[in-house]
Parts: sequence; C-alpha cells; structure tokens
Amino acid sequence: MKKILVACGAGIATSTVVCNRVENLLKENGIEAEVIQCKIAEVANRQDDADLIVSTTILPTQYKIPAVIVTAYITGINMEALDQKIIDHLK
Repeated sequence: MKKILVACGAGIATSTVVCNRVENLLKENGIEAEVIQCKIAEVANRQDDADLIVSTTILPTQYKIPAVIVTAYITGINMEALDQKIIDHLK
C-alpha cells in the first residue's frame, strides 16, 4: 500500500479539498493508498514513511521522495494532467 502526504500551509483548508480529490482519484484507478493530511512543516519528519508528497504550496526544501505541487486542484486548470502525474508516480 502506498502512502501519500497531502500538505498545505496550515494542514486544514486546501489540503482537505486536495485529500478528497486524491482519494477519489486513487479509488477510480484501483490504487491502494493511505492519504495523510498534514502541514508543510511536518513533511520532512514524515517523508521516510511515505511514497509521494502532494502539496498545495511551494515546498521549502528538497525531499527524499517525489513531490507534486497541486495548485491546479485549487484553480481548476489542467486537473486531468495533474491526475495523470500523480498516478504515474504511484505506479
């Protein structure tokens, strides 16, 4: 099972929207994964147990695992391309 960290500045509003989108995307594509909502400040400490970082904000550093900026989910522009990028990282 994959683990995905969904991070935003405060770990509340935008990450909730993105969590729902990612969970639905995973179900539609038959990918078993745990989606964990967190603050961007928590990512560095959680990355060792995760497979992918999905962030609604600019990443403050480089991480050991792949990271995807998902502002398209907030703006509604190019969401399908972003969906495919996330799926590609998890396969």
